Amino acid sequence: MKITDLAIAFTAIFFPVFLILGMRSDSLEQVRYVEMTYTSALRTAVQDGAAVLNVNEAQQYEAAYASLKYTRVDKEQALEAFSRTLYHNMGIGEDPVAQEALWWYIPAVAVIDYDGYYVYALQDYEGPGGESLLQHQWTPKIPFAWTDGEGSSVHFSLDEYVEVYESGSGRWLSGFRSELAHDTSVTLLGDKDRFDQVRRRAIVNAVQEDLAYYISRHNELALRNGVSYRFALPVIPQEEWMNTVDDVGMMAFIQGLPIGEQHYNNYALGGGRLVKSPVYVGGVDPVSGLKYYYRSSCPYTFEAMEVFPGPKAAAAAGYMERSCSNPGVI
Repeated sequence: MKITDLAIAFTAIFFPVFLILGMRSDSLEQVRYVEMTYTSALRTAVQDGAAVLNVNEAQQYEAAYASLKYTRVDKEQALEAFSRTLYHNMGIGEDPVAQEALWWYIPAVAVIDYDGYYVYALQDYEGPGGESLLQHQWTPKIPFAWTDGEGSSVHFSLDEYVEVYESGSGRWLSGFRSELAHDTSVTLLGDKDRFDQVRRRAIVNAVQEDLAYYISRHNELALRNGVSYRFALPVIPQEEWMNTVDDVGMMAFIQGLPIGEQHYNNYALGGGRLVKSPVYVGGVDPVSGLKYYYRSSCPYTFEAMEVFPGPKAAAAAGYMERSCSNPGVI
């Protein structure tokens, strides 16, 4: 057989394969581009929604409040900003049918308030004619609640303001942890470090559990509309969860959105920047010459060398932790 015949046979056999592979490669590139576009749209929408949370819903709260506990997030305005930005960046700003369809792939949106949170999720309810209707609705505010082994309960906030129920006396108390520490039998309030750990864990666990419930429930309700994708709370790094207890903010999830033969799944978190995260200072002990990092609120007179947004960055720069509550203890 001549070499030209071999070349013709090779081309005839493998050209369709190369053509299919080329088309597949182009398709994957298009999918990746769409995924990046959707990710940017989702993150920008959550940031825009979170940014308006610091616009208080009532004029009397707008200025001169003595504590962050008097802030009131406007979840409706945040949802409107989120939706408007998402529609625009996904190219459906003028398409109400596509906008409505998109919400079948948004199983949950959460807004973190100062002393609780709301979840915007698909709910079923009975219409005026007795028919079963489906619509996204807000839950009532869910408090950051915790109960000790003696039946007393604490409602946390994003700082140290609490509402406490004493099971023994039946009293309700409210105020900052430091103010109530010696006036209540709830021992948690007397330990600042443990209080902060329990508060953070309680808030994160509560938000996680409710989001998992509403996202899972979305499966049953969406199935009625022909959406058979299996929705589930994605795995989110613990560090990102912990960010939810430092600021009011918004979380949103998109799952199962068809892109060719694949599905788009992602989430985004954004803060309203009402509650300031602590600033960490890196300083040098003039006696020992050792490098320590500590919160800027700590009463140390070390020579400040650097400022960090968190303890991880300070530790990476070679600084050791110095406790604020126990100045003599590292």
